[in-house]
Amino acid sequence: MNLEGAGRSWPARARWGAGAMLLAAAGAAAAHKVTLLVPADDPRLQRSRLERAAPGHPGGRIADAVMVALKEAEPELATAATRLDLVVAEVGDAAAARAAAAAAEKAGASALVTDLPSTWTAAVVDTVRLPTLNAGQAADALRGPACRPHLWHLAPSERMKVDALAQFLVGRKWTRVLLLAGPSDDDRERAAGVLAAARRYRLDIVAQKPFKLSADPRERDLANPLLLTGPSVGAYDVVWVVDSDGEFALNLPFRTGLPRPVVGDAGLAALAWSPKFERYGAPQVTRRLGKAVGRPMGAHDWPGWMAGKALVAAALAAPKGPPPAFAKALAAVQLDGSKGLVMDFRPWDGQLRQPLLLSDGHGVVALAPGEGVLHPRNNLDALGADAPEKLCKARS
Repeated sequence: MNLEGAGRSWPARARWGAGAMLLAAAGAAAAHKVTLLVPADDPRLQRSRLERAAPGHPGGRIADAVMVALKEAEPELATAATRLDLVVAEVGDAAAARAAAAAAEKAGASALVTDLPSTWTAAVVDTVRLPTLNAGQAADALRGPACRPHLWHLAPSERMKVDALAQFLVGRKWTRVLLLAGPSDDDRERAAGVLAAARRYRLDIVAQKPFKLSADPRERDLANPLLLTGPSVGAYDVVWVVDSDGEFALNLPFRTGLPRPVVGDAGLAALAWSPKFERYGAPQVTRRLGKAVGRPMGAHDWPGWMAGKALVAAALAAPKGPPPAFAKALAAVQLDGSKGLVMDFRPWDGQLRQPLLLSDGHGVVALAPGEGVLHPRNNLDALGADAPEKLCKARS
């Protein structure tokens, strides 16, 4: 099922699922080829990371969720005399991602789906003109300086997530924020996003302190929650933690110097999906992935499922193609993602408009944008970069 030279084949279960789809829709149906690009030996799927189960981190392969969406749509696709042929290609670096994308375009693919690091995704969209669905990367740069007219985002952006949390804090009048940020490049970039959200929503960052998990006894204090959040910091209403790895953040709630809530990468998180969401048919969606692969749908799975739904909607709108017609249909899809609102892509940055779920892992506390958060055209545009900001020059 893989493209030649694109890496190892997908596990047998996934290959069987894709094959079953092809058999069910075989015959005279016109085929739209789609390639899903994923990292080989994905570090996010290491056993220790999966067992940690940090908020928003992958709980399994995103291909599982894409295939569930395609399987659900088989009757509709068959009725329209069309089908979607999915190939999953593992790639080891940006160069391999470019090669796999170019091979897919040469083989007549109608679209790509990616779950890759942001620099690999940028390399892919600079190599091909195929519509590309980003299902796994939240980096704001892909919606701004590195955006492209043919790049669409099912995963919520980092800015959408910090906006959602900032709006919630303002609504609760928890305006004095202690910010704790990790040492990685991702942590520094994401912490800058939190500071920008604080300026937008007039939150007071009372202090910004670094943390670091280290085996060096001289750096022990940098991983001590009580010292990082103790009386020397001053008064604060909430602790916002930025920890892309997740290990430090998960040990922060209930260990702060003052009895205060934690938000960000532990405590209350802004997520694309939660298996604890119980409205708008969400439990049925969560169970469908569980029935297929033995785990509930999580925040990383939902964008993959939505990518599959977007591909189905485009195939139904342009069942015979050609690829330009499929691409045009994909840009105009309107999707039901079991969050209570119809969702579509923003024309100025390719981001899927969507509510976010604020969850502590035990339940969904609120949806964002919340009550009282308004926008002159579409309230969902209160999350993330708005059109007047013109951060995506390639779509201007």
